[in-house]
Amino acid sequence: MFAGLAFTLPRIALLGAAAYLAVAGGLILSQWPGRDLSGNGLQFPEREGEIAAPAPQHYTARDGTRLAYRLFPGPEGAPLVVLIHGSGAHGLYYAGLAGRLSDHATVLLPDLRGHGASHVAAPDVSHIGQLEEDIADLARAHLAEGQAFVVAGHSSGGGLAIRYAGGAQTPRPDGAMLLAPFLKYDAPIMRENSGGWAHPMTRRIIGLSMLNAVGIRALNGLTAIEFNLPQALKGELTGAYSFRLNASYAPRSDYLKDISVLPSFLLIAGDADEAFRADRYEAAMAPANAGGSYHLIPAVSHLGLIDAGVTARLMGGYLDHLR
Repeated sequence: MFAGLAFTLPRIALLGAAAYLAVAGGLILSQWPGRDLSGNGLQFPEREGEIAAPAPQHYTARDGTRLAYRLFPGPEGAPLVVLIHGSGAHGLYYAGLAGRLSDHATVLLPDLRGHGASHVAAPDVSHIGQLEEDIADLARAHLAEGQAFVVAGHSSGGGLAIRYAGGAQTPRPDGAMLLAPFLKYDAPIMRENSGGWAHPMTRRIIGLSMLNAVGIRALNGLTAIEFNLPQALKGELTGAYSFRLNASYAPRSDYLKDISVLPSFLLIAGDADEAFRADRYEAAMAPANAGGSYHLIPAVSHLGLIDAGVTARLMGGYLDHLR
C-alpha cells in the first residue's frame, strides 16, 4: 500500500505542476498587444518650439551599455539630484524643470534604458531591477564625497524613485522628491487605466507573474502594457513595455514596504490629475512613513505638474534645506 502511495504522490505533484503551467500559459496567450487606444488619455501640454537643454552626454552602465543623460550644473556644495522621467517619455520633457532646479542642485536628467537617446535596439531591460542599477551607476559617477544625494521622479519615474529607495543599490538617497508618483495598480490613488493612459494586459501579467514565482523568466520580454500616445508623438515616445521593463519601473509588489524606507521626502501632485486621485496620497502613504511633506496644487493636471512654477519652487525649497 505504501509503495503505491509513494508512486502516486510524484504523479500528483507532476500533474499539479502541469496544471499550474497550463493556467499561466493560457493567461499569457489570452491577450496580445495592438489594441485600439484612441480613447481619452492624458492631456499633453503644447510645447512652444525646441526645448533649451544641454546636449546629451553618456555614461557606461555596469553591463557595458552606454546610456544618455543631460547635466545641469548647480551651485558648489549643493545636492546631486537624479530626476527620472515618466513612462513612455524621455528626459528632454523635463529639461525646463531641471534647469530651474539647477539654482539649488546639480541635476542629472537621464534617458532611461530604452528611451530617448538611450534607445538601444528595443525599449527593454535584460532583467527586473536593471533600471535601479542604471540610476546607481549614473549617480555614483557624479556624487562627490559628502554631497547629499536626492532621487526624484514624476509618475512612473516617481514609482522608480520609491523602488530605488526600497532596494539595496548605492549610493543611498538622503532625500526624495516625488511628483504624482505611481504606486501600484491597486493602490487607493489609482484611476482606471491611469485615466486612459496605461492599458495593462492584466491576464498576461498574472500569467507571467505565476511563471516568475516558480523561477521561469524566459517570457519576461513579452509586451505587458501599452500607452495611449497622441498620434503626433507616436514616433517620439515609447508606446509599450515588456513585463520586465514595466516591473522595473514601479515599486515592488509590497509598495508600502518600499515607501516605509524612504528618506524624508517631498510629494507634489495636482488636484486636476487625470491619472491618479491626488488627494489620496497622504492617506495611502503616511501610515507607512511619517516623513513625507504633501502638497496638492490647484488646477494642475498630471503632465502640467512638470512645468508648473509652484512645482519648481517647492522642490527648490526642499533642496535648500538639505545643504
